[in-house]
Parts: sequence; C-alpha cells; structure tokens
Amino acid sequence: MSESTGTTRTMDTDSLIAANLPLVGHVVREMLARVPAHVRRDELFSAGSEALVAAARAYDPARGVPFPAYAAVRVRGALLDELRGQDWASRSVRGKVRKLESARDAFVAQHGRVPSDTELAEVLDTDVRSVIAIRDDVQRSFVVSLQSVVSEGPEATEMVVPDESGTPEDLIIERERVGYLRDAVEVLPERLRVVVEEYYFNNRPMAEIAERLGVTESRVSQLRAEATALLREGINAQLDPERMAAADKPEGCAARRRASYYAAVAAQGSLRTRLAKTTSYGVPVDMSA
Repeated sequence: MSESTGTTRTMDTDSLIAANLPLVGHVVREMLARVPAHVRRDELFSAGSEALVAAARAYDPARGVPFPAYAAVRVRGALLDELRGQDWASRSVRGKVRKLESARDAFVAQHGRVPSDTELAEVLDTDVRSVIAIRDDVQRSFVVSLQSVVSEGPEATEMVVPDESGTPEDLIIERERVGYLRDAVEVLPERLRVVVEEYYFNNRPMAEIAERLGVTESRVSQLRAEATALLREGINAQLDPERMAAADKPEGCAARRRASYYAAVAAQGSLRTRLAKTTSYGVPVDMSA
C-alpha cells in the first residue's frame, strides 16, 4: 500500500468516526434507559467510543452494509460487554431479588396467597418504593440479557440496529420482537434452553452450566452458539420470512428440525400475548408472577 493510499484510508477512518460519534451517545442513552441508575454514563460512552474507532478501522464498504448500521452493532455489543464485565445484575440486583423472592415465598406459605407490594415491604422492613425499584431493576437486567442473546455473531446485524425514528409503530415492532424472543427461548430444545437461561438470564459461569449438564465447557460454548443461531432464525422466520426464504437452507433432518422449531415459535403465542410480555414502554414484565 502506498503512502498516499494509507493517508487516504486514515482520513476516511477519521471522517467516519467524527460523523458517527453522535451514534455512540444515542446508543448509550438508549441503554441507560434500561439499566439501574447507578450505571455510569461516562464508562459506557468510553466503551462505545472505543468500539466506534475499532468499527471505523475494520469497516469494509464492499460488504454493502452502511457504516452507521455496522457501527451500531459494534457499539451496542461493546456496551453489553461492559455491563456484563461490571456484573451489575449479579452484584446489585440479584442479591436483593433473592431476598424478595424468599419473602414472597414465605408469605405465600403462611397466607396462601401472593403478597402485595406493601406487604412485601413490611416483611422486608423497607418501603414500597424500594420493592418496586428492585422489580424494575430485574426487568431492566432482563432487557440487557435479551439484547445479549441476539447481538452475538455476524448474522445479528439487522436485529440490533437501533431505530432512529422512535415512532409508536417502531415501539410496537420492538415489543413484538421481544415477545417473539421470549417465546423462542421457551420452545428451545431443553439443553439449549437451559444454556440460554442460565448463561444470559442467571449469569451462571460456563463451568457451572457444564457441571449441571454433565458436559465440558467447550460443549456448553457450542450449545450456546447453536442456541443463539436458532433463536435468530426462529425470530427471523416470523418477522422477516423473505430473508429466510432467500438464505441457503440445510436439507434432511436438520431442515425438518428447524422447520418444526419455527412452527413451535409461531404457535407459542399471538400478537396480543407477545405484546403482553412488555409494558407500554417496552420493558419486559415478570411472567412468573
């Protein structure tokens, strides 16, 4: 590569970074709306900015993907990695959740009914606002976990690019997508479902999941990759069937198993039940209550 070519490449990279820096702020704001208030904006912005620089350096326009879409995937993935690295859900939320669930179970055992938030607050010697805050944090952590599932691998590009318009119709589509994802997790083959739930939603380490399933950590990693690919395909089969029709399909038993899974995802719920799995603001509700 000549010196002039290298200089041009550097200028192009710098231009991409400068033009798309607001994208980092957009994705950070979007993420902050879905995580506890103590998560620091500056740490997320730093991680997102580094991802933007890396995306600009690695971008290949010949692949036909617009840079903002490509960068959004890289930035959001970096933010999710940052959140998982902080393990905020495990430290600040899950301990409180265990206490909340223990109090709830004890109340049910004693009174034969589910307690109200006021009654839970009395059992925990706290106020109702704290009980609601814990529940909200759990649901926000679930959002991050869902995003983690669909942001792995190069096939995830269209699924996680944020929509800039933010119209009510966009929110409905996003809520339906979350509903489909929850349905898709529920109908996964048992081993794949266990891996997804334990790794993404319960933050279990690979070694612990491997011990539970009686397999190696390497096998758990393979199962996780298989599960995330199947989840994406299952959702795309419902939301983007034309793209699925254009893709190369395996034949034989593998094709039949996938077709059966796609049908199970479709049959798992309706638009009404899928939308019922999120609030009007798009935050997943607790379906176990």
